[in-house]
Amino acid sequence: MEPSGTNHKDEKDTAFMKVEEEEKEKDEEDEEEEDEDEEEKDDSETTVIDGEEESDDKAKETEPQQQEKQAWAPTTYSKFGKEVFCYVGQEISIFEALDSYGAVIWPAALALCHYLETNVEQVNLVDKAVLELGAGPGLVSIVATLLGAWVTATDLPEIIGNLRANLLRNTRGCCRYTPQAAALSWGPEVERTYPRSVYRYDYVLAADVVYHHDYLEELLFTMRYFCRPGTTLIWANKVRFPSDLVFTEDFKNTFNTTLLAEMGEVKIFKATYRETEEHLQHHPAG
Repeated sequence: MEPSGTNHKDEKDTAFMKVEEEEKEKDEEDEEEEDEDEEEKDDSETTVIDGEEESDDKAKETEPQQQEKQAWAPTTYSKFGKEVFCYVGQEISIFEALDSYGAVIWPAALALCHYLETNVEQVNLVDKAVLELGAGPGLVSIVATLLGAWVTATDLPEIIGNLRANLLRNTRGCCRYTPQAAALSWGPEVERTYPRSVYRYDYVLAADVVYHHDYLEELLFTMRYFCRPGTTLIWANKVRFPSDLVFTEDFKNTFNTTLLAEMGEVKIFKATYRETEEHLQHHPAG
């Protein structure tokens, strides 16, 4: 969800490639050692006893190498594929993917989780219906679920599988409600897939959904569609591009907004429905 996080992504990619190269070099060394062992074994066949002793020695030498190689896979997987966080007194394990911005946790998600955890009186999520836009790996939705909300976490179809797995892994058996993962594409299509007669939310959450993409108008449309009277929208964002500032102004002009917090480079906004002149003309008071 963050192109400025490309440095973060490249660092992970570089580290992963480095480990693969080291493993490849190690495997080549092991193969050379095995070839040498074969030659030495052939030379030692003239003395059976010496051959057996040498074979035992070789087995002892290669055994730790084999064990080290087997242990490498889960260690590396844990290091590069999983992040562990602690919110609401619980350890949360998030599996990420490096091939998509939408499958990695970015700074605004961490800031929003911290805000929700430490401001439960201002934002009481207990028994509230919550929708998250651009949920990615699902950390914000998991924290909201742990805080007592009934959560629907949404993202593009290709993100849903990992999102659902992270949600269930971290909330099963310890929450009031089971969070749901659902596909949602920003734009006018939401009017068909999420009709207002059926879907209504107390809170809409979004973190680092504004970045270098061509769907900012569709995103604002989607926010406006779900943020109805009685709904509170909470949006956390780290500004990276000039287009982020333009979107922020459009956001402020669309909703009644309040700056809830600034955490480093991340700003967290609260927004509520604003009646437009067009709406007032069609729905006059009284």
